[in-house]
Amino acid sequence: MIEYNNNMLPIKRQCELLDICRASYYYKSKAISDEEKKLLNVVDKVYTKHPYYGHRRMIEYLRNKEEPIIVGRKQIRSCYNELGLEAIYPKPKVSLPNKEHKIYPYLLRNRDITRPNEVWSSDITYIRLTPGFVYLVAIIDWYSRYVLDWEVSINLEAEFCIETLARALIKGKCDIFNTDQGSQFTSKDFVGLLLAHNIDVSMDGKGRALDNIFIERLWRSIKYECIYIHSLASVAEARTKISEYFRFYNYERPHQALNYKTPAEVYFNAGN
Repeated sequence: MIEYNNNMLPIKRQCELLDICRASYYYKSKAISDEEKKLLNVVDKVYTKHPYYGHRRMIEYLRNKEEPIIVGRKQIRSCYNELGLEAIYPKPKVSLPNKEHKIYPYLLRNRDITRPNEVWSSDITYIRLTPGFVYLVAIIDWYSRYVLDWEVSINLEAEFCIETLARALIKGKCDIFNTDQGSQFTSKDFVGLLLAHNIDVSMDGKGRALDNIFIERLWRSIKYECIYIHSLASVAEARTKISEYFRFYNYERPHQALNYKTPAEVYFNAGN
């Protein structure tokens, strides 16, 4: 990408042509120490495996590792805040609520999902890089587990979630869209895009870890099968590896819950 001046394409247009989120263009490595980065990465990995760990259990777990990490409550609280983890409820809370935004009811309790594009859902997670970290948002079809679209960003502004949703809606639409109560998903522009397409808005109940269970499982899969086994040195490298993984996940990785079919097979061939 070239630098902007009055005689060149605006940054927004350059990002559109290169198919990248504008936030990625402005990426600069977060200035954190090696010690802080190590702690963030360890906590992320432990929490992904044990999402019910609060501050105290995390501290005890780290202290009893084969190579102990001695940390205090204040450090762990700061780490949870940076990663966007909720210490009370057994659910990652990267996207924090905004009390001024309208919260919609959860529409999926006891509902049988019987076809693709009946329900989509979205969430945000932390992705570690060698120099720092970024955030990943994805949209998944509940019935097939097919990843419809995704994006990475260096911040938690709503824009990258809205852009991802807009791309997904070009390809199709669902009946119900489910998210947590994070400010990105309750924002006027995000909700307005759903309502403009006559899509019912559903939001997880506060602290209910299982309300968006399929995308929580997706985060576990991508972290253990991709992120944790690579040293990602830049946003560009993260995008490449995530893109490769989602292609594998959609088209090659069979799911036991789908009778060992791939998400793409179920999403595109259901009813045939």
